Amino acid sequence: MNDQIAEGPFGGRWFQLLIGIICMSMIANLQYGWTLFVNPIDEKFGWGRSAIQIAFTIFVLTETWLVPIEGYLVDKFGPRPVVFFGGILCGLGWMMNAHAETLTMLYIAAAVSGVGAGAVYGTCVGNALKWFPDRRGLAAGMTAAGFGAGSALTVIPIAKMIAADGYQNAFWYFGIGQGAIVVLLSLMLSKPIKSAITTAKSAIAQSRKDYTTMEMVKQPVFWIMYAMFVMVAAGGLMATAQLGPIAKDFNIAGVTVSILGLALPALTFALTVDRVLNGLTRPFFGWVSDKIGREQTMTLCFSFECLGILGLYYFGQDPVMFVLLTGLVFFAWGEIYSLFPSTNADTFGSKYAAGNAGLLYTAKGTASLLVPLSSVLAAATGGWESVFWVASILNGAAAILAWFVLRPMRRKLIESSSN
Repeated sequence: MNDQIAEGPFGGRWFQLLIGIICMSMIANLQYGWTLFVNPIDEKFGWGRSAIQIAFTIFVLTETWLVPIEGYLVDKFGPRPVVFFGGILCGLGWMMNAHAETLTMLYIAAAVSGVGAGAVYGTCVGNALKWFPDRRGLAAGMTAAGFGAGSALTVIPIAKMIAADGYQNAFWYFGIGQGAIVVLLSLMLSKPIKSAITTAKSAIAQSRKDYTTMEMVKQPVFWIMYAMFVMVAAGGLMATAQLGPIAKDFNIAGVTVSILGLALPALTFALTVDRVLNGLTRPFFGWVSDKIGREQTMTLCFSFECLGILGLYYFGQDPVMFVLLTGLVFFAWGEIYSLFPSTNADTFGSKYAAGNAGLLYTAKGTASLLVPLSSVLAAATGGWESVFWVASILNGAAAILAWFVLRPMRRKLIESSSN
């Protein structure tokens, strides 16, 4: 194992990993805190949930679809300038949300914060993949955990600030604080030195060839991964964006739930538990995949997600079960943000890992297009049943693809790169 110091004022791969995790936790609320703002915005302006949720889709699209460009910049110039720029935009986006009095302004603010979040996310994950070729699942999982669990500590403060001072103040003050921290931490980031990449060895089969992004997209196995990413991400994004409205429609949002001596309103409790489990699952299953293999772990997790989504619909009207089952759903979903980047880097190499992982990450943006459709489908059918069934079927299909399609295709490609 090589923990040499990188070029620059700060280094050491574990320190670099820590900085990436903190940066990710500072942008987590841009996605995972959004559901807290949907109903207050609708109550103030009466724009309707579907119209407001378009802002969430715009955020995810700009966060994901520009990551290949940001990843290319990271591969070329290093992580520091990209994260610095991203931190500024993340803060600015929420400050704009605080003053948005039209849907147009809300959508523009979503785009600004999305570009910033994508710059931070793509850089930190790409940097982790490069620093840890021997522990890609764990490193990508720990970095992604910052994004998955980073909002856990601030869910309650944001909810209380919205209730006491209005959602505008919550946007304003948290936007300034989160953005400033990212900007400061960006100055400590460094790209890995060559020796740190070449001396670390992995027990997982990896390609000996470094594929450029253009070479990667010519391989069918990339598009199988992309389709699977879309299928699994869609269900989790729907839950992330719609959890508040779902809890309200189930008539349990404000019902007090007591578990292990902790009593909170069901929605607040669920959001807190979800953030923790959504963070823990990423390093945990990343570590598991380093041991037993990527596709084996995917099959296990996607099967649990398939069952968990159905369970949430049929048993989630009970406040306690709502909290527990949303926790299961997020625990079985969040690992995609460690499994897919590490699988991609194993398959296509380290040299262009940031740009390549960035292109795969656009699958999250593609999946986000289904989030507004979930509101439309729920309204058209008079409930959430059809939405839950579609999400469950997609996860079941992804589990089958992981074992019977992705596994043999990836093995064949990696073996061919060794010849």
